[in-house]
Amino acid sequence: MIISEIRTFIPLVLKACIEASEAIMHIYKTGFDPSMKADGSPVTQADLLSNSIIKSTLEKTGIPTIMEESINSPFEIRKSWDTVWIVDPLDGTKEFIRKNGEFAICIALVHQNQAVLGFIVSPATQEIIFGGKDIPVNLLGFNDLEKTENWKVISPKTEINKPFKIAGSRSHYSGNDLQFNQSMQELFGEVEFIKKGSALKFFDLALGKADVYPRFAPTMEWDIAAGQAIIEALGGTVVHAETGQALVYNKENLYNPYFIVKTKAVIDRLNK
Repeated sequence: MIISEIRTFIPLVLKACIEASEAIMHIYKTGFDPSMKADGSPVTQADLLSNSIIKSTLEKTGIPTIMEESINSPFEIRKSWDTVWIVDPLDGTKEFIRKNGEFAICIALVHQNQAVLGFIVSPATQEIIFGGKDIPVNLLGFNDLEKTENWKVISPKTEINKPFKIAGSRSHYSGNDLQFNQSMQELFGEVEFIKKGSALKFFDLALGKADVYPRFAPTMEWDIAAGQAIIEALGGTVVHAETGQALVYNKENLYNPYFIVKTKAVIDRLNK
């Protein structure tokens, strides 16, 4: 798949992001009744409606999908897919239920198991960040969809934060986090923690407000693929916490390994 072809999908996906966000926020403001899925995680009407809106839009591209709230094809079929959309229609459902605004939509285009284009959307703040392989990272507001002159092209931050900023989950923490945080303190001195739900952590990483994001708790491919495309476009990495290899997608098991996200500024500092 060539980059020029990928670029043609951007307007279509941006419109789907806004339409799904508006549906999510309507339910957010008017009320909802959460229920539990078989795996014990919560789901709301907003998850399902967003899933339906995005799925119907992505079907127009002729590329298959892997989506959190859909019945996905078995690996015997998926393994032959060269290109696939991987989608979380409402990342951070627990935060949505808590009504703290820290939820997102994540849409990634994966080609040959690599995330090549990612969109992360904040319905609450009406912002979208997107970018990917040979595609600049842009930040835009919903009202600027047709005003590309108002889109902000994001450049990698060249210096790490002082104090060093570690992004983390609002809902998950482990002993591995403590060990990692201590290692960062030894390398970079004083550290500060940014706790935030969902893939909104990638906004902070992309905008240089956070330096690293370690994750030593279970996540799924649709939680991370969009963020990886964006961070890699900015010269950063999203790697397996043990092997140091970049995460790959459309695996037989859709769970991610534990991983670490580093911005370009951190990588440059470590390489000095």
